[in-house]
Amino acid sequence: MNLIDGLIQWYYNVRWIDLFVSIVILVLFLLFRKLFTRYLFAFVIGRFKNHPALIRWAEAFEKPLQYFFILIGTYAALRYFMHEQWSFVIDINRIYRSISVVLLGWGFYNVSAASSILLEGVGKKFGLDATSMIIPFLSKLIRFIVVVLAVTSIGAEWGFSINGVVAGMGLGTLAISLAAQESLSNIIAGIVIILEKPFSKGDWISTPDIEGIVEDITFRSSKIRTFTDALVIVPNSKLASSAITNGSQMGKRKIFFNIKLSLQTPGDRIQRIVDRLTEHLENDEAVAPGSVMVKFNEFYESSLGIMVQCFTKSPAWGDNLEYRQKLNLLVMQILHEEEAKLAYPTHRVLVQEPDKA
Repeated sequence: MNLIDGLIQWYYNVRWIDLFVSIVILVLFLLFRKLFTRYLFAFVIGRFKNHPALIRWAEAFEKPLQYFFILIGTYAALRYFMHEQWSFVIDINRIYRSISVVLLGWGFYNVSAASSILLEGVGKKFGLDATSMIIPFLSKLIRFIVVVLAVTSIGAEWGFSINGVVAGMGLGTLAISLAAQESLSNIIAGIVIILEKPFSKGDWISTPDIEGIVEDITFRSSKIRTFTDALVIVPNSKLASSAITNGSQMGKRKIFFNIKLSLQTPGDRIQRIVDRLTEHLENDEAVAPGSVMVKFNEFYESSLGIMVQCFTKSPAWGDNLEYRQKLNLLVMQILHEEEAKLAYPTHRVLVQEPDKA
């Protein structure tokens, strides 16, 4: 019996009362799907209110469960209406199982979100902070596995050879690895960066080639927002092979400069300037204790040098600039009160007169 003949025979032999009952079954399931899930979730929340993990799992499966309820109604209606002799037209059982796998995969896909209770628990167990890049990485990996398992399960349901697919993937992987070694090295470097955790999202980093704020890291590259507000995408292999300075890990920020005084400045006046600056910095609450160093340390060609070094407690660049301004004004005030003058760049020119005959 071919398809056309089967459909004609089905049309003449159909019982319309069965069609009506099937439509009623489907409509009832459509109308009560939200009511069913609402009462079911109210029961779960009330029964397991002291177990937030179970509630989060239930929330992840809420939408898939609504569609599964519709699927059950559709399957029941079709099974009632279509008898076994019409299985050549449509394989209801296979379609039902395939869609069930899709809905189950959808639920586990939601569970594996980066903000899910599952990965939050992993983060707490291993002491990972909220900005750690390991959590999004694990989320992407688990979601990829869920999709692969769902697709292979559906393929097996419809008679596709999984062994052949796996073997083909092996050969394909070999060909891709030979043709895309650079991409693979970037992926491996990305995994290394994630595991070693030299920086997190939002950190200020600098390398010999780039400086800015880390916005994201993917399998192949990292996104860095420069201080000119440009977004730079750096291959992970290049980033992993560079020396990385993580400015966000600084506990304090350094201030260093030299005061160059005139060569005519007396030694006792220099000592007073050094003492006053030292006293002020050591008593300033904005300066890290034990970091102050003010010394008359250098004779220059046209000046006398006083080195000033300290660390501000706040590592923020804006706070550091504000304190630099305050310190510069203080230096000007002390120099004015001590009547000391800053040195100016000077050059000595020796003019040799010609010998008189």
